[in-house]
Amino acid sequence: DFLFFWGAVFLVTTTLVAFLKKENQELIPAKEETKGITDTYRLLFSIIKMPAVLTFCILILTSKVGFSAADAVTGLKLVEEGVPKEHLALLAVPMVPLQIILPLIISKYTAGPQPLNTFYKAMPYRLLFGLEFAFLVWWAPKVKHEGGFPVYYYAVVVLSYALHQITLYSMYVAIMAFNAKVSDPLIGGTYMTLLNTVSNLGGNWPSTVALWLVDPLTVKECAGAQGHTCATAATAEV
Repeated sequence: DFLFFWGAVFLVTTTLVAFLKKENQELIPAKEETKGITDTYRLLFSIIKMPAVLTFCILILTSKVGFSAADAVTGLKLVEEGVPKEHLALLAVPMVPLQIILPLIISKYTAGPQPLNTFYKAMPYRLLFGLEFAFLVWWAPKVKHEGGFPVYYYAVVVLSYALHQITLYSMYVAIMAFNAKVSDPLIGGTYMTLLNTVSNLGGNWPSTVALWLVDPLTVKECAGAQGHTCATAATAEV
C-alpha cells in the first residue's frame, strides 16, 4: 500500500510537470564543450589526468575507509543483538528533519574560500563515533531484558545517530561545495558529475568490503563441540 500510494503520487506529479511546465526558449544554450557520449568520455579522461584532480580523487576514494564498518554494519549488529528492526526503522524518523536542516546550517561554513576545512574538522569526530557505535553493540546484550530494551538505551542510540549525522553531513556538504567551487563552468555538468561519482564510489566500496569482511573477522564459539573453532563456514555448519 505504501509503495502503491507513492508510486501514484510520483506518476501524477511527473505527468503534471510534463504537461504544465514549459521550457524557456529565450535562454542562451550552455557553452558545453561536449557534443556526444564519445566526446564526454574523452573530456572526462582529460580531466582525471590532471595531477590535482587525480590527487583529489585518491583522497575521496580512500577518506571513508575508517568509518565504513561503523556505517555499514552497526544496524545489522544491533538487529543481531536483539534490537527489533521496526524499532530501528522508527529511530530513523527523527533523523529526517535533522537531515533537512543540517545542510542549510553547514552550507554557511562551507561557502568560504576553503570548504574542505569543514571536511577535515569533522573527520576525527566521525571516526570517534565508530568507537561509540561499537560500544552500543557491546552494550545491547547487557541492558536487554525480557520486555526488550529500556527507553534510555533507545535514547542513547538516537542521540548517537543524531550527532553522527552532523559529522556525516559536514563532510558531505563540504565535498559538494568544493566540487562546485573547482568545477570549470564551461563543462560544469561533466566536471561535477565526475567528482560526485568518485565521491559516491569512495563511500560505497569501503562499505561493501566491510560487509564482506564481517563473517571472516567475526569470532565464533562452538557450543558442545570441543576442538572446533567455527572460524570458517564449513566448520560452523558442522
